[in-house]
Amino acid sequence: MRKVLCVEPVIFVYTFASSLTSPLVQQFIYRRLWEGEDNSTFVSPDSNATYCEQNKSSPAYVKQKEVQEKASVFNMQLDLTGAVPSLIVAFVIVANGDRQGRKRSLVLPSMGALVADICLTVISHFSLSLSILFAVAFISGLFGSMATFLGGGFAFIADVCHDEKQKTTRIAVVDLIFGVVSGLAGLSSGYFLRGIGFTWTFVTASLLHVVNIIYIIFFLEDTVGISEFQHQAPLSCKELLGETFSGVYMLFKTAPSKKRVLIIVLLFTFMTYFFAVVGGSSLFTLYELDEPLCWNEVYIGYGAAAFTSVSLTSFLGVYLFSKCLKDIYIVFIGIFSYIGGMVMAAFAKTTLLMFLVRVPSLLCFMPIPVLRSMLSKVVLSGEQGAVFACIACLEVVTGTISLSVFNILYAATVAWFSGFSFLLSAGLCLIPLTVLCWLLCTSWNGEDLALLAPEEVSSIESAD
Repeated sequence: MRKVLCVEPVIFVYTFASSLTSPLVQQFIYRRLWEGEDNSTFVSPDSNATYCEQNKSSPAYVKQKEVQEKASVFNMQLDLTGAVPSLIVAFVIVANGDRQGRKRSLVLPSMGALVADICLTVISHFSLSLSILFAVAFISGLFGSMATFLGGGFAFIADVCHDEKQKTTRIAVVDLIFGVVSGLAGLSSGYFLRGIGFTWTFVTASLLHVVNIIYIIFFLEDTVGISEFQHQAPLSCKELLGETFSGVYMLFKTAPSKKRVLIIVLLFTFMTYFFAVVGGSSLFTLYELDEPLCWNEVYIGYGAAAFTSVSLTSFLGVYLFSKCLKDIYIVFIGIFSYIGGMVMAAFAKTTLLMFLVRVPSLLCFMPIPVLRSMLSKVVLSGEQGAVFACIACLEVVTGTISLSVFNILYAATVAWFSGFSFLLSAGLCLIPLTVLCWLLCTSWNGEDLALLAPEEVSSIESAD
């Protein structure tokens, strides 16, 4: 059977299935916590009934705020449960992809997501305890979760993209797929929930993961030839871990000083911006469920789908700006775009204004693919797995800490100013902006590396 090197369908299906269930899990937790407060029935907000109380003197308003706080803390604990195992798995699997192939980092998270969705189906159908979700999160983390999948996917793209000048655009295309499909899945989630309920929506996501696993195993060709590693002696677990950490260690140890500093600075910039973006955007669903917006599941789906336009415009921004601007300036523009959107979200008190939040945020996703591409282009082809393992681990650690901090902060501030977390997210973007300004103002041997495209940096290093 002839196999293909097209990984985009894998990313499409995995992203759609995961994004379909992600907002539903938050709503499922919210509803179960609401019903558990006083054994009352959750009423879906529509033209005839509402669970969203805006009268601050009403007991229902107090209950509403308590459920908001509990849901925020519960989500934080759930994220922490799956983070630790996924961190280890992502680091080992993605880093060893240079030797053992990329398909492992794609199929394992897909299998973990399948197991998680099957468990969610059972929990929803039989109304089992929410505490089981912690075991589900831990098991899913053992398969690597999203971080391993994205790390492997981007390393796969880096392997097949031999033209360095097109690498930024190609990685941006993957981010575009991720953003557009996430929006479509978010838009569909509300209608899925109303049409077939939680249980059958989780069944649908499970079937999508089954299709994805079949494609990866039987139709996707690995970018690392079998002959490159099949005939090597198998490694023990201790040797495998040693080789993994050795590869990442050598990435920094053997690199020239200018290249090493550039890698560290780019990783730190990626980490700080990712921290702000993940933390701020993760609170949108809870914020929209609360007063004064009081959105129902369909409106929440519309809100998630609005990110489709943001992903598209960010991709177009990367494609167009990369023709006339250096990568670092594209990152600057994207960060300022995100700051504008989050400041606006903090004071959005109407449905129209909340949708308009996406207007200043149209370019906010540009820094993520550009920083990935810059990191990919400053390392050798045999170091792609190591650098994307670093990125994947940073995503897990940073994302987990960010979700924990922002969920706790939201629970503590929702009673007096629910938009405070958005303002904090915008303020934290000053950190990557400061780092980038420092990079612009710093030079080595008379050459300002920040003003160069990464492929030009290697030519300077070779001349030293």
